[in-house]
Amino acid sequence: MKKHLINFTALSMVFLLFSCATKNTEPTELPEGTITEKLNFIKNPKNFNSESERLNLLFEAYTDYQIEASPMMATFSGKPGYDHLWDDFSEEGLEKDLSVLKIFDESKDWFQPDELTEEDKINLNIFSRSIGNDYSLFSQFPVQYFMIDQIQGIHSIIPAVIQMMPTNSPEAIDNLTSRLEGISALLTDVEKVLSKGIDKGIVMPKNTVLLVPDQLKQMYSKNPEESVFYMPFANLKEDTNIEGQQTIHEIVSHIIGTSINPALKRFTTFMEEEYLPNTRESYGLKALPNGEAWYQEYIKYFTTTDMTAKEIHDLGLSEVARIRLEMEKIILQLNFDGDLNDFNDFLREDPQFYYNTPEELLAAYRDICKRIDPVLPQLFGKLPRLTYGVKRVPAYSEKATTTAYYQSGSLKTGIPGYFFANTYNLKSRPKWEMEALSIHEAVPGHHLQIAIAQELENVPEFRTMLSFTAFVEGWGLYSESLGPALGMYKDPYAKYGQLTYEMWRAIRLVVDTGIHVFDWSRQDAIDYFKTNSGKSENDITVEIDRYIAWPGQALAYKIGELKIKELRKRSETTLKDRFDIRAFHDVVLGSGSIPLDVLEDNIDHWINEQMAIENNTVNK
Repeated sequence: MKKHLINFTALSMVFLLFSCATKNTEPTELPEGTITEKLNFIKNPKNFNSESERLNLLFEAYTDYQIEASPMMATFSGKPGYDHLWDDFSEEGLEKDLSVLKIFDESKDWFQPDELTEEDKINLNIFSRSIGNDYSLFSQFPVQYFMIDQIQGIHSIIPAVIQMMPTNSPEAIDNLTSRLEGISALLTDVEKVLSKGIDKGIVMPKNTVLLVPDQLKQMYSKNPEESVFYMPFANLKEDTNIEGQQTIHEIVSHIIGTSINPALKRFTTFMEEEYLPNTRESYGLKALPNGEAWYQEYIKYFTTTDMTAKEIHDLGLSEVARIRLEMEKIILQLNFDGDLNDFNDFLREDPQFYYNTPEELLAAYRDICKRIDPVLPQLFGKLPRLTYGVKRVPAYSEKATTTAYYQSGSLKTGIPGYFFANTYNLKSRPKWEMEALSIHEAVPGHHLQIAIAQELENVPEFRTMLSFTAFVEGWGLYSESLGPALGMYKDPYAKYGQLTYEMWRAIRLVVDTGIHVFDWSRQDAIDYFKTNSGKSENDITVEIDRYIAWPGQALAYKIGELKIKELRKRSETTLKDRFDIRAFHDVVLGSGSIPLDVLEDNIDHWINEQMAIENNTVNK
């Protein structure tokens, strides 16, 4: 699942409410006014009968703030009311948002812990960690200048938002057309921010944005009906939402032809003539002012730990060595004549491991997912209601996009989750990686975890919208290890594929820190990856460029996975025969996305509960 831009847009701008604050005699309701005025009301304990009441109003205000500040995030989360708006990416909007985030960060010290329930304390802890992570990063470092890249930059998020919006009512159609009309202004704001980054010398490495102009060019079309922005309207009836004498198709075609296409062309020209010539040749964050401290903050942000770059680098080297031994065992099992590098070359080059058409590849992914679905109840007591599907990565982004990703849906808006598989360059999409990849991106990986989190009940609403990368991606990688229990990896090549994916995440610990702290070149990272992995050279190059573009994000996978495995082993060792894998997984997923230390507390609490039940049974 890709978190880089969503993490950024969660920090987008605050839209002001309309009226001024008035003293509200009903403390259980937020007063009218700006978000700042609401927070000032909450800050005063005299306005409330209890700390719990005040805390719940803070959470309500924060939920409202998230949705108002990021209409794009609201759409992804299925929150109605803002589908006609875009996030405010202007410099002024960013500054306003940061000032509000500062108050939210300070709010963790407003409450008397002794007057809160245990549940309140847990919610406050999670809230404080989420806000604190955001404020610590965004207040110290100019992350906004990194919003453009060829992997999943703002330009590719725009059509993704449009394509996941509902079209099932006149209001939904109006929202869509309003958003289409707003794309031009949105791109203008993005251009201004990136231009300021150029002035400050804080720009992306050249290799991470080289493909952006070509991606933009694929988004506009001389025939509006062939545009990616026309797709949501293609199947609507001609008389839908008639305005005057125009059908909705005519209205949308006009917007695309007279507003969106010119805006995309202007932005393309900016990227080609202004941004690209001013990009940097260096790769690591260390090359920028205060870069090492910036990278350390990214480590904390993405892993929810205080590990250092050196500790992570060394952990990666250790994991690479361990997994390499496991891979060599399979090579011996297959009686292959050659070493690990020879075997990896064989896997990359032999045509038996590749499909010939995109349709065959997508059909195989769908088959894998539908073979997994019936087995899930054996490992999970609670499953989500939201369904999911398998789609092809859009053509405009496939060349620079990794092998696959997950895009969340929404039960409220009737949008399913989607596992997007990349069909570009089929000779880089081997069959032996498909089972592990399906498990990670669909079930029981991202779809299961994210959909369950969205459907949480009896928790503050903000808890259903959180996304701690170490938890989300750690769960995805841990899920890959469940393959045998799901009936997968019966073929030794598929098992080797799972080890290749685990190796891939271990390599990340080495090369990400190597690039951003230890002065590795791009070629150093590619060579290390190629030596230790069976992945194709195309995949490896795309991955390395991703690590360069998103410092620290790739560290979260292995750190999170190792923590979940550690907690499972602790549970199995302590509970022995009483260990229930379904109950364990339900506890892991049952609180939504949380920091790793909170997850550890939850598991320890569950273990203690199970031990208490056993002791009571023995004593009776």
